[in-house]
Amino acid sequence: MINTVIFDMDGLLVDSEPLWGLAMREVFETIGVELTPELTHRTTGLRTKEVVDYWHDHFKWNNKSTEQVTSEIIESVTGKILAKGRPMEGLEYILAFFKERGFKMGVASSSNMSIIRSVLDNLDINSYFQTVISAEFEPYGKPHPAVYLSAARELGSSPLQCVAFEDSVTGMTAAKAARMKVVAVPEIHNRNDKRYALADVQLNSLLEFNDDVLARLR
Repeated sequence: MINTVIFDMDGLLVDSEPLWGLAMREVFETIGVELTPELTHRTTGLRTKEVVDYWHDHFKWNNKSTEQVTSEIIESVTGKILAKGRPMEGLEYILAFFKERGFKMGVASSSNMSIIRSVLDNLDINSYFQTVISAEFEPYGKPHPAVYLSAARELGSSPLQCVAFEDSVTGMTAAKAARMKVVAVPEIHNRNDKRYALADVQLNSLLEFNDDVLARLR
């Protein structure tokens, strides 16, 4: 019986993916690297350090360390999210939906813990979650299932009792690898990506989730 829900954060709870892209482009410009919006989409769902390492392997800059670039991106995106980050459509609805039904609730995100905490505080939704897990502290990031398995363990749930909400293919793959049911809510420009067929349910908005969808997952 499904009794646990685990949410990704960026692009799922908060409209932060465009801000991540902007922060990365601005920081990479300081080292002479031009990242187009199309390029930034390649690394959606990865940990910040993995994103930086990915592009360092590609562009091979040497005027800043990867550690410094990672730190600057985290600082920049945190500021942008706090200033401009908006809750995704249906955020209050979906959190209330699962709380009213007595679900255990958690967050499993690729973002650094400092960013996660800042976002949850800014949206005033900390109280909904019994656990918050960052892939920053896992041996592997998404699409590896480690962060989802850790969240389930902290909640005292079997992965088979969990439903995960994700917006990215990378995150969806991680949750499926953890043997969880997955509800995908892709950004509008990704909705026709055939890889989302791996999800158990695909929605255009959190508002589309209801008891009928939950019954199908169960």
